[in-house]
Amino acid sequence: MKSTDPRVTAYIAKSAPFARPVLSHLRALVHQACPDVEETIKWSMPSFLHEGRILCGMAAFKEHCTFGFWHKGMVEVLGEEGARSDTAMGSFGRITTIADLPKEKVLLRYIRQAVKLGASEEPARPKAERKRGEPVAVPADLAKALKENAAASSTFRSLSPSHRKEYVEWITEAKRDETRRKRLATTLEWLAEGKSRNWKYENC
Repeated sequence: MKSTDPRVTAYIAKSAPFARPVLSHLRALVHQACPDVEETIKWSMPSFLHEGRILCGMAAFKEHCTFGFWHKGMVEVLGEEGARSDTAMGSFGRITTIADLPKEKVLLRYIRQAVKLGASEEPARPKAERKRGEPVAVPADLAKALKENAAASSTFRSLSPSHRKEYVEWITEAKRDETRRKRLATTLEWLAEGKSRNWKYENC
């Protein structure tokens, strides 16, 4: 799959066992139906973008998963198939197994239809290019820990220089060795989950 986001991979990995095959199945179908789709995390949940717009998104909870299309025109396309949406957020209500989803060829058709609906509108406003900051000097203890944690290392590499700097400064500003060790452990945990340093405040 192209244009994958390590944060989505981490999200699936940390989800409940029943949810992982469902989320992986949905992820693969979205990429199959729309090869140039891009992954991201919005509102702490995996989302799929096409031409700058949200195409669809998925989420996992304690006892069910959800999957939903963003374009309002999909309500008419789904018809009765989307009637289960009143049992949970998303287009297909509560999903606990792959069998709860429409058949693969049907779901692929829905995704392609959502792509067409999005493409029929005015192009999304392109994002202004931002100059990347200078590379952040990574302290030795963080560098060593990242080498031993592939998921955390992948997220750290994908972060912008400013987001890397937030983690580095948080660790290096610790006044006690014990505090520094705790912050380093928390950093690895959050990075493995695909989170930035200030993830708690991103959606405030």
